[in-house]
Amino acid sequence: MPLDGGTNFGPHEILSLIGKGGMAEVYRTEGTVLKRNVALKVLSEGFLADPEHKIRFQREAELITCFVR
Repeated sequence: MPLDGGTNFGPHEILSLIGKGGMAEVYRTEGTVLKRNVALKVLSEGFLADPEHKIRFQREAELITCFVR
């Protein structure tokens, strides 16, 4: 289910949908604490019950964090 602009998701305010794939949706957001734009990837509900997808999602997040630093 897509998130609408202006919706708060944790410490992020959704600005717009960047892209959507079979496994997740990616949003452009603004951090409400540090006031900077970040991409936020949200795993689709159907994949939450599958441990393998959760592991892949976690691994991707860890790799992206390494490249951003």
